[in-house]
Amino acid sequence: MFSLDRSTLTEYLIEHRRRNPEATGEFNALILQVAQACKAISRAVAHGALADVLGSQGSSNVQGEEQKKLDVLADEIFLRATHWGGDLAGMVSEENEAPIPLPASDQRGKYLLAFDPLDGSSNIDVNVAVGSIFSILRAPTPGTDAQTPDFLQPGTRQVAAGYAIYGPSTMLVLTVGRGVAGFTLDPIIGEFYLTHPDIRVPETTHEFAINASNARFWERPVRRYVDECLAGRSGPRGADFNMRWIASLVAETHRILMRGGVFLYPRDRKDPKKPGRLRLLYECNPIGFIVEQAGGRASTGVRPVLEVQPENLHQRIGFVFGSKSEVERVERYHQEREPDDDLPEQPLFHSRSLFRDTELSQ
Repeated sequence: MFSLDRSTLTEYLIEHRRRNPEATGEFNALILQVAQACKAISRAVAHGALADVLGSQGSSNVQGEEQKKLDVLADEIFLRATHWGGDLAGMVSEENEAPIPLPASDQRGKYLLAFDPLDGSSNIDVNVAVGSIFSILRAPTPGTDAQTPDFLQPGTRQVAAGYAIYGPSTMLVLTVGRGVAGFTLDPIIGEFYLTHPDIRVPETTHEFAINASNARFWERPVRRYVDECLAGRSGPRGADFNMRWIASLVAETHRILMRGGVFLYPRDRKDPKKPGRLRLLYECNPIGFIVEQAGGRASTGVRPVLEVQPENLHQRIGFVFGSKSEVERVERYHQEREPDDDLPEQPLFHSRSLFRDTELSQ
């Protein structure tokens, strides 16, 4: 009864199509199929223990990470909701090593779908907000089965991206390349309604999000940025900053879109084999596209993340995004780094004393 004067997601997409002659019904249909998957996942998350969907699945995904029951269920829901429409030439998921085969009887379309079916699943069992992330690309060869190289497109080629957040209310946040809009699910009617028509990342902020437990592995530019924020009013920034960390990329993104801030999951020295922690195709590119469409900036810490050429389906990368001025500051600190900044620090000669940085130099 609170939604009758608002546009639905379907009406929003129809209006977008009217203003863009190149837009097709296939594109709209695919987004609505994704939205349907998000509704089903929202229902499963809401039922939690009542539906016996909490806890471990007893298996690992392609990254060697423990799968939760809802990870597997959410992946299956995405597959069922999107493969039948004939709009896809292929799809890839964070939970699957290779492109997911489409049923032989289905028509092949002109779009590719990449998705993280349940982001932040480590928070499921403690009832903290989780979400789903998706990215839509054009297939290089429409009408045929997509192969792995077809998905390896830089984020600048995305035609749409979005996420659903399953919190106190379920929201779908979407960009089709013309700004960012937020839709709230009416659970009674089962429809997404436009509630946030033009989301913009606030330009200034006094909040940052980073996993401080990795501080000893950070590169110097990141440590410099965090140290300056923590120094507060008496430091070089001349302002007090709050630190946040939810361990759910969707929840972190939503907070930054709503009230500003910067998120850092940078490249570090924890594991030399991994140049970052977050997946380029399933997390960084779609979130980066959304953030930049909302007036923010998304970066590897050194350069725009959307310009990175993917090398494999499950590539990981450093990721910094949020209020534009803060991300640009992190990039500037990387540009100003000394040639030996990748070498271990010598704490005896560090200006903040031997004891302050002994652990950080390990």
